[in-house]
Amino acid sequence: MGWLSEGYSEKLAAVVRSERIRSIRHGEELPQQKQKAPTFKSLAEKYLKWSEENKNRKGIEDKSRYENHLKDRFDDKLLDEISPFDLERLKSEMLKAEIAPKTVTHCLGLMRTMFNKAADWNLYQGQNPVRKVKMPVIQNARDRFLSFEETETLLHELKRNTRVKKEYRELEDPWLHDITLLSLDSGARASEIFNLKGQDIDLKHGLITLRDTKNTETRRLPMTSRVREMLKRRQPENPNCHVFTDRKGRVIKEVSNAFQRTVDRLGFNKNVNDSRHRVVFHTCRHTFASLLAIKGAPIFTIAKLMGHKSISMSERYSHLSTTVEE
Repeated sequence: MGWLSEGYSEKLAAVVRSERIRSIRHGEELPQQKQKAPTFKSLAEKYLKWSEENKNRKGIEDKSRYENHLKDRFDDKLLDEISPFDLERLKSEMLKAEIAPKTVTHCLGLMRTMFNKAADWNLYQGQNPVRKVKMPVIQNARDRFLSFEETETLLHELKRNTRVKKEYRELEDPWLHDITLLSLDSGARASEIFNLKGQDIDLKHGLITLRDTKNTETRRLPMTSRVREMLKRRQPENPNCHVFTDRKGRVIKEVSNAFQRTVDRLGFNKNVNDSRHRVVFHTCRHTFASLLAIKGAPIFTIAKLMGHKSISMSERYSHLSTTVEE
């Protein structure tokens, strides 16, 4: 029943025993031992498997956020040992490491979803600790876009880096120029470009079909003449094969660091400390929409081509249309 030091005696033990016997005789349930909470690691294994089978793009983002930011910190903890304070500390340390607030928000959102799924699957019925954590403020709207002259300079430099020259050997990336060209001329995201297969390229009608997009909707984009020529060279014989692969035939999953080195070497980010104004690969997509607006394209058209869920997401480009006559 318990230890003498805890106040238990032979008499008390006899009383408790008699009460238990009476409960059994009358069919009453005895107190059950509280179920032990699972570890975060065991939940992660179940969740990532579910994410791969049910989420868009097979849960690649969930797996990356778990492995890069959550695994080492929480794997050995039981779910009831993870407190709001632990998550506040995670948030604070990620922000101090200059990790983007949006990435921090995604990680906290992943934790929230995992705890919710644990409850749905009857693995854990405790409180979701993320409910008491304030999400960081996200201010990541990018104003910087490349001028037409800058886009030509960037493409020329990237193309030059594909040649086998000693001074550029470490930057040699045969596909880097091509994905940059495609993003600049179509507004496609890097993930959308890497998902392209031969069956998505319609050279006859000059159309590119983007599947597994961020908003889960399929959209079609027109090819510029230079994109058409590039894709004609790259179109695989097997329509089920990816368009962009490395020298060993492996599917490319991320933009090479060579892109950022080239941008920095060109001085595009010189004396720029605010990350929202730095030129990164996503700037190519922003440049596509910005140059369209400057040329007078309707906001509705820009929204369709960019795959924005609402027209309000494209209205940030509306002020650029006033520069058409300038």
